[in-house]
Amino acid sequence: MTLNRRSLALSFGAFCLGAQALSGAARAQGPGGISAEDQVLVDRAVAYLQGLTEARGRFVQTDPRGAVSQGELFLKRPGKARFAYDPPSGLLVVSDGGTVAVADSRLKTFDAYPLVATPLSLFLAKTIRLDRGVQVTRVARAADGFTITARDGKKETAGQIALTFTDNPIALAGWTVTDAQSRSTQVRLQDLQRTSGLEPSLFVLKDPRPKNVGRGKM
Repeated sequence: MTLNRRSLALSFGAFCLGAQALSGAARAQGPGGISAEDQVLVDRAVAYLQGLTEARGRFVQTDPRGAVSQGELFLKRPGKARFAYDPPSGLLVVSDGGTVAVADSRLKTFDAYPLVATPLSLFLAKTIRLDRGVQVTRVARAADGFTITARDGKKETAGQIALTFTDNPIALAGWTVTDAQSRSTQVRLQDLQRTSGLEPSLFVLKDPRPKNVGRGKM
């Protein structure tokens, strides 16, 4: 799996690691837990993410090498998401509820792996459980919002995710994922809006290659 495709998988899957972490914040900063003020932000973020059952918007991704790509995203919980990258990227990432598939039309590659093996499964669950196996390492405030940084407390997912929210009204503004090699991929969201009635076909991605062509390795 090339660096660009690794960055793609990280940015897609890590969208939700921070979401899984938020209500675990009380045990993230030592015996004293987080402050009451931080807990207010955590609770607001939890409520917002739980209510984000169906949404669409634009994203801008910057990979560890500084390359910028963008596209359109669609979310439909439980289980489904789609990242459609604008030309000339040729990349398409789809979760159908059980499998995450990554297709590259330019390289003619297709990879698929279980949704449960990615952090994405935590956010796309029907009910977001934010109190198991995750550590919130920081809650930081800014003039127009706040950022919550988290990592997998079970160490099944290397690196960390920082979810950024705007304030008044609260909205997810984007995330930055840092992998085990300290390489960071940033995703900024634009015009993310709740919606309804997304077409089921958006969340279907089949291997377009002939059956005798072996799948690429992640």
